[in-house]
Amino acid sequence: MTVMADKMHLGQDQSRRRGILKWAGLSAVAMLAGCSTVVPRGAEPVRTDAPTPPPVTAGLPEDQKHHRIALLVPLTGKNAGVGQSLANATTMALLDTRAENIRMTSYDTAKGAAAAARNAIRDGNKLIIGPLLSDNVVATANIARPAGVPILSFSNDSGAAGNNVFILGHIPAQSINRVVTYAKSKGMKRFAALVPNGVYGQRASSSLLRSVKDAGGTVVSIQTFNRDSQSIEAATKKLADNGDFEAVLLADNGNMAIKAAPYIRKNASGTAKILGTDLWNTSSNLAGAPAMRGAWFASVSDALYKQYADKYRSRYGKAPFRLSSLGYDSVLLTVKVARNWKVGDPFPINQLTDKGGFIGLDGVFRFKPDGVSERALEVQEIRNGSFTVVDPAPRGF
Repeated sequence: MTVMADKMHLGQDQSRRRGILKWAGLSAVAMLAGCSTVVPRGAEPVRTDAPTPPPVTAGLPEDQKHHRIALLVPLTGKNAGVGQSLANATTMALLDTRAENIRMTSYDTAKGAAAAARNAIRDGNKLIIGPLLSDNVVATANIARPAGVPILSFSNDSGAAGNNVFILGHIPAQSINRVVTYAKSKGMKRFAALVPNGVYGQRASSSLLRSVKDAGGTVVSIQTFNRDSQSIEAATKKLADNGDFEAVLLADNGNMAIKAAPYIRKNASGTAKILGTDLWNTSSNLAGAPAMRGAWFASVSDALYKQYADKYRSRYGKAPFRLSSLGYDSVLLTVKVARNWKVGDPFPINQLTDKGGFIGLDGVFRFKPDGVSERALEVQEIRNGSFTVVDPAPRGF
């Protein structure tokens, strides 16, 4: 599907932003930040004058006025829901920024990521946004790299980054380091961890060991578990056998954290602070779990996302996937770069690694030289029925 939008108008508040940042799509972010007459956390009224996106085209005509951008997401199959949510988010961002010099075309990776990439290159796209899955990133990169087309992927697999592949996804290691550093600042020195068997658990263990070492603390025990109650209970008993600890990382999603927390309280330590990762940010039922009260986790800020979600519901009649904010932010970044990008020229890759960074729905971020995104994260505490920010995200790098 090809999507075009009107010209972007920068907000006047750009001059008041921190000078160290190169704000991407500032007017669109300001719009979401409460520039309308409603309260800051309310839903922004949907524009009634927004142009209707053109229909899907079988082939792209010659075009000397627009930057061609390819969006590679699953539009059919089991991941079609999140893929469509990402596509909707990019459409919203194009309309909000009024970027009349960009033409975006969607390609369905469910029919084959390599085929989608070949079609995108054939159609003359100079930048690929997506794909979603790490194995699709590899397949896409094999096609895009020889053509000199960079990739802004939604994956959070840092192993797929580098050599013109940039990863927009939230990296678990960063949230672990953030919450460990915060715990250390509160006087906690002895750490333990419960991690699931598998690649994610292995990476979480490595991240914890590195973060605790850098913070000057000690890891007294790391126990693995399968995702069943018997295995979790056994793992929590082993934690207690290895000595006392003041904080325990529970490196799994919110549902597993709810299942494991009572066993930690019963078998390991009733007083240890439970720590989590950004996976908890999508689990609203955590707030109602008594055993989780007082737990800390680090994630991107939700301040702008909640307003975006209200607007998304108004436009599309349903809630967005949390991951869709990456789609919105990818367009903000592209629009910012496109202001000084001559149509027909290669995408200016060097602008992606500006040390000052960019700002989007998920806060401040920048790309490191290896193509991995670095994000400013906040620490939240689970209280009785709510999440409360106890250490705000930095406003810059």
